[in-house]
Amino acid sequence: MKIVHTKDTMSDMYLDALHIRHQVFMIEQGVPKDIEIDKYEAACIHFILYQENQAIATCRLLPLENNTVKLQRMAVLKPYRGKHFGKLLIEGVEDFAKKQGFHTITLGAQATALDFYKKLGYTKHGEEFLDADIPHFQMDKVL
Repeated sequence: MKIVHTKDTMSDMYLDALHIRHQVFMIEQGVPKDIEIDKYEAACIHFILYQENQAIATCRLLPLENNTVKLQRMAVLKPYRGKHFGKLLIEGVEDFAKKQGFHTITLGAQATALDFYKKLGYTKHGEEFLDADIPHFQMDKVL
């Protein structure tokens, strides 16, 4: 198992990330392509978790101000859910962010993923909001 990252939106790794996001967000959750693929793609660092050369999970980090990054587009392919691959990916991404000098990770968690992020040390803030017509909550973690 390995975690790789890229900023190259023309790379095979990025295409693997898009494939996972397409399956999870656009097909399973019905998110329109113009919302899923946004203007921040090139500004983000895209992470992909591979198991035996198969891309199975992805997320991206969008650098913000004040040594903060926003974790976005966290997705694990359906056959690999519930097997701790999401946790492994998040831990690797947090380690990367810490080494890059970021102090805080923020994210908009889908309501169904609140417990997942809470177990990883994220704290919920504020009221529920809709993103792509899906209920979300703001969460943060100090690294």
